[in-house]
This record gives sequence, structure tokens and C-alpha cells, in this order.
Amino acid sequence: MAAVSLRLGDLVWGKLGRYPPWPGKIVNPPKDLKKPRGKKCFFVKFFGTEDHAWIKVEQLKPYHAHKEEMIKINKGKRFQQAVDAVEEFLRRAKGKDQDLSIPESSTVKGMMAGPMAAFKWQPNVSEPVKDADPHFHHFLLSQTEKPAVCYQAITKKLKICEEETGSTSIQAADSTAVNGSVTPTDKKIGFLGLGLMGSGIVSNLLKMGHTVTVWNRTAEKEGARLGRTPAEVVSTCDITFACVSDPKAAKDLVLGPSGVLQGIRPGKCYVDMSTVDADTVTELAQVIVSRGGRFLEAPVSGNQQLSNDGMLVILAAGDRGLYEDCSSCFQAMGKTSFFLGEVGNAAKMMLIVNMVQGSFMATIAEGLTLAQVTGQSQQTLLDILNQGQLASIFLDQKCQNILQGNFKPDFYLKYIQKDLRLAIALGDAVNHPTPMAAAANEVYKRAKALDQSDNDMSAVYRAYIH
Repeated sequence: MAAVSLRLGDLVWGKLGRYPPWPGKIVNPPKDLKKPRGKKCFFVKFFGTEDHAWIKVEQLKPYHAHKEEMIKINKGKRFQQAVDAVEEFLRRAKGKDQDLSIPESSTVKGMMAGPMAAFKWQPNVSEPVKDADPHFHHFLLSQTEKPAVCYQAITKKLKICEEETGSTSIQAADSTAVNGSVTPTDKKIGFLGLGLMGSGIVSNLLKMGHTVTVWNRTAEKEGARLGRTPAEVVSTCDITFACVSDPKAAKDLVLGPSGVLQGIRPGKCYVDMSTVDADTVTELAQVIVSRGGRFLEAPVSGNQQLSNDGMLVILAAGDRGLYEDCSSCFQAMGKTSFFLGEVGNAAKMMLIVNMVQGSFMATIAEGLTLAQVTGQSQQTLLDILNQGQLASIFLDQKCQNILQGNFKPDFYLKYIQKDLRLAIALGDAVNHPTPMAAAANEVYKRAKALDQSDNDMSAVYRAYIH
């Protein structure tokens, strides 16, 4: 398509990343928002919303010339409402010389600023956008609903403090004391996700004197209190950490109704500690930065016990300044941290680490079962391994789990299988063979079929004996 000249005041179709085109108008940006460096872009305000974004020129099309095309491929109710808003705007503007403002929506609120990644403009006519897509609605249309969510009690030493702002913070009962050599940051910390890893991390943040506002997505947990939304935690905190189970959960947390993205404003910081693939974390970084936020990925190597002990290994990538701002938090939750450069590097490294760990665990289980069926003592095998070069806490603990038949989760089997699957996909993407990981993955899949998903990864042993 030939280049089209655009200028302030023009009506356009703007494309935001992987989301459908949306009608908007080129307007002047707020004074405090700087124009992104690089390719030419315009600041666009979208109809039917209060959302704005810097959009690259190649992601813009003139409204009138492409109206029929867009209406044919986008059938959602909110999309039609946005088009109706454009037509109402045009009716009001007809015959007037002055520049009328876009009608505001009373049900939505949000601000996006920053460069969007370049995407090919190739609408798929055979796959119209459905109005029920929560990611699309949330990205363009801020949600005002307040679904029931919860705060999880961390330990008996915690107390809930209601502040004048209405947000709820959890503090350690002895949070005035500075534990060890860690001097807590004066920044307000948020934490989303209180599973096996998250609960221990938050407890250690509190022990070191941080004030932490928390949210957990599972409202049915025992001891849960009525809480707020991820968006509110992000909006009331300076740095918000998140640790959830998989790529889908990570995306839903950011892009879903009342999610992280709705709380992001210029300068707000988001640190994703989930173990996900590089594509997922790159997408999340793009949408966070698009609203003026700062992003760091920081997946952790370890298990529940290491989380409780504050001995995790943290792999970080992204905003180097944010990494440094998280120093006291990382000291509280881990024994060491690595900064690995650009976004995606930490995700890749974490998957490789867990690929090695998951494959090793499957090999341990295979060795123990082979010992059993050949009439050898499993305990003697463990004693021999513990005296050799393979000796490690991991080896001893997982073997003890198997010998005692105790598979209480310290690292869920379903999550190590997820990591193996993602690591294999990482290898496929660069045409690198991962036959050992692929073989281990099949064993874990067998264990999942035997209802071992919610047991510890050492329950992969049961795939060999059934």
C-alpha cells in the first residue's frame, strides 16, 4: 500500500500489536509523555474508550478509506459501539470549523504510552474478532468490575493493615526491625500470586522489613480474606512482583479484567517471576512498556523449601535500572541473582535449567526402579550416589521422597512437565535437538495420566512402576 500522509486531527484505524484495528483520532499527547525514539509514530486517542497510545505510522490507516473493510472483519459489540461513536463525532463536527474532542466513555479509564512492536497488517477475513475475547476488551477497554478476589494469610506473624487509601497491606508484626544486612527499600512493594513459591517469597520480604501489598487469584484458599484486584495493587505500589504457574496465567494476570495493565502508569514497575517462554515474557514487556511502565523478568530457580529459606537463585533480564531498584527484595528472597541482558534471556535460561533438573529427576527415578527390578537395594544405591560426584541436596531429598513414598509437593510435577515442554519448543525454534528432554517429557506425561500432576516432581517414579 502506498504511503499515506497523516496529520494531527485525522481519523484513523490504529493497530495495537496482535489486537484488531480500532477507530481513533490523532491528537496531541500529554505534555509529560515523550515521543518514542525510532520510527515515526502518532499519538492516537481511541473512540469508545479513554485509551491512548503511540502508534507507528505503518500501523495506521485512514478511517474513511478503510471503514467498510474493517466493519466486515470486526463484528464485536464494543467495536460497533466505537464505530457509532466515530459517526456521532462526525455528525457533531459537520459544518463546524472547530476541532471537537472525542466523546469520553464513562465506564472505562486507562492510559497507554510508549512504542508498540511492529506487526504485519494482515486482517484475517475468515476469522472475525469475537466480542467475547477478554484480552482484546481489556487491552482497549478498561474494565470497572470488581470480581471477588482474595488476600492469602502468609504466616501467623502477619497482620492486615487498612490504610486511608483503601488498599490493604500485609506487614510483618516485627517489620520495624531490619533483619541481617538487608536494608529494605522505601518503595511500596506489591506481590501477586501466593502459591508454593510466592508465599515463601512474601514472608521473607516481610521479615526483612518491606511493606507488601498482596493479591492471590484463588479465592477458595483457606484463610483467604476479601481483597482487591491486581490493577489496584499495581496502581498503589511502586514495584509489583508476580509469580504464577504458566504462560496463560501470566497473560491473564496482565491482560485480563482488572488486571495488571489497568494499574500501569508511567513509572510503575512490574517484575514477572513466573517461569514462562520468551515469547510470552516479550509480549508482556511490550504491553507494560506501551503504557509507560518499566518491566523486568525474574524467574527463580528453586523449590518451596528454598523459597521459605530465602535461598532462591534469581535470573533477571530487561530494565537494568529496575533490577538495581529490586536489590533489597532480591537479597531478601534469594541467595544470588543474575542479570542476563535483554527481555527473554532469563526465560530461556530458566527453561534450560529446569530442563536439566527435570531430566535428572526422571533419570533418578529410572535408576531406582531398575535397581528394584534387578534385586538391588534402592537405599544402597542412594548411599553410593551420595558418596560420589552426583551427591547433592536435590538428589538426596528426591530419593528420600521415593523411598518413603512421600510426594508432598515441593515442586509440582505438572510444572516441571510444562517447563520441559517449553524447553523442547525452545530447541525446536532454533533447530537444536533435545532428545533427552523429549524422552523425560514423555515419562512425566505418563505420570500426569496417572493423576500425579499435583504431587511433587519425584512422583515421576510412579510412571515406572505402573
